[in-house]
Formats: sequence, C-alpha cells, structure tokens
Amino acid sequence: MDSTYHWLAGFAQSAGLLYFVGTFLAVCLYALWPSNRARFDEAAHTPLRED
Repeated sequence: MDSTYHWLAGFAQSAGLLYFVGTFLAVCLYALWPSNRARFDEAAHTPLRED
C-alpha cells in the first residue's frame, strides 16, 4: 500500500510538471509567434483609442 501510494504520488507530480511546462511553453510560443504581432499590437492600443 505504501509503495503504491509513493509511486502514484511521484507519477502525478511528474505528469503535472510536464503538463504545466508544456502549457507554459505553448502559451509563450503563441504570444511570441510573429503572425500574432499585429493582433497583440492592436489589443495593446485599444484602451488608448477614443470612442
């Protein structure tokens, strides 16, 4: 029982770490992808526009 718990806990920690690192890298790639630059520049200037 105790070794099964430790194995499952280690597996969950490793899988969670890989999941969050992968998600972080995917978000960074999306934000820094050159074709998204115009969209993000437009969004950055939205609060400064007058109605």
